[in-house]
Amino acid sequence: MAHAAVQGGTPGLAAPAGRSRPGRPGPGRLRSGSLRRRWLDLATTPGRLRLVLAGLVLLSLAWGALAAFTAVQYSSAAASVVTTREPLSLDAQQIYGKLSDANDAAATAFLAGGIEPAAGRQRYLSDITTAGGQIEAATAEGEAGTPRAAADLAFLARELPVYTGEIETARADNRLGLPLGAAYLREASTLMRGTLLANADDTLLAKAKDLYAAENDSLHTASAQATGLPLILVTGVAGLLAGLALYLASRWLRGRTNRVLNVGLLVAGAAVVVSLAWLGVAYAGARGDLLDAQARGSATVQAVAQVSIAAQEAHADEGITLIDNMGDDTYQDDFTAKAKALAGPGPVTLLGTAQAAARGTPAAPAVAAAVRDSGTWFAAHRQVRSLDDSGSHAKAVAAALGQGTGSDGRAFARLTSDLSAATAADQAVFDSTARSASGAYSGLEAGLIVAALLMAAGCAWGLGRRLAEYR
Repeated sequence: MAHAAVQGGTPGLAAPAGRSRPGRPGPGRLRSGSLRRRWLDLATTPGRLRLVLAGLVLLSLAWGALAAFTAVQYSSAAASVVTTREPLSLDAQQIYGKLSDANDAAATAFLAGGIEPAAGRQRYLSDITTAGGQIEAATAEGEAGTPRAAADLAFLARELPVYTGEIETARADNRLGLPLGAAYLREASTLMRGTLLANADDTLLAKAKDLYAAENDSLHTASAQATGLPLILVTGVAGLLAGLALYLASRWLRGRTNRVLNVGLLVAGAAVVVSLAWLGVAYAGARGDLLDAQARGSATVQAVAQVSIAAQEAHADEGITLIDNMGDDTYQDDFTAKAKALAGPGPVTLLGTAQAAARGTPAAPAVAAAVRDSGTWFAAHRQVRSLDDSGSHAKAVAAALGQGTGSDGRAFARLTSDLSAATAADQAVFDSTARSASGAYSGLEAGLIVAALLMAAGCAWGLGRRLAEYR
């Protein structure tokens, strides 16, 4: 007779030896579950060691990621100042200056009558060629610019050929002795810069000025990003917290294991101190260089650029007033306004602002010379106007074009030379100092990543050795 089936088993068959009955864990599963519980049991020292180990490794990697991100942000902003924003700002400034100087050169060349002097013609052509090339170069960098700058560049590229066409028409009439040449010159000058009586918003110089302002704003924004405090402060606090966590972990471990020194945690602590110090030193050096570049470089360049533009416009006014010779005081009135803006009377003048900005910089002597030579030029201009108003027009023109000591032409040439020297001096300061700021971050990102990995490895090695003692 067959034996009765065992309850829960297969009828007629007994459960094999060594196999647990259904619904009950076997010995292997019991051992696995017990091991897992012991591994995660925070009531035991090994469980706590594992938790501390995981936390410190994750903290090390998180610190490294934050520090590297911070380094990349500041490094890219500093590099942008040097490679993109400053060159575009300089291009915009030179477009502004070259267009203004071209207008002045065209007006001055007309004073000679007939065939203009070769030097004046060459100056005009050089200015137009340079300005046109820089407009093309800045347009090619359009992706690095702004929509506002792109619109200004499009206007300049479209209207500059119109201006040069009117100048060439005026030049042809002038060579033939036709009075119509003066009318075309006035029309070209109005397109370039407007007049006191005409809206100057849609002129070449107005758009060039807008372009310069837009690129200058972008330069300041990039500089602000490269010198800003919030991100570096957050990163610094995070680094200090990471160091504190390592210290507390080391102290806890010493109390649990009676070990005075854990080499792994010591290495991790040294790594966070070195990386935090490196980041701080790099940031401080770069920030100092960029602030110095602004104070001793770009501030003077911008102030001198305003002086140069106003002086060129005033000189063009002087020439067109003599060319007209019809009693129209519009351009003379504009000269008077520009002269007041340059040297006063008034509490704030362009020359005064430039002199204050250049104080303590390599450009200071050249700006001081510009202040002196501007006084000589204004005095020579008064002599030109006195001659012209008294009916000695030919003598007035000769005085305006003359290169003798104390002459109007000579005084303005000296003023222009002073301003060019000032711009070159402080532009060189800005360029070298900004490059030094960008170089302060060299290798920092890679160094911070290596330091973070070293921190994580130190924590894993140091705590792993303690864990091994419990096995």
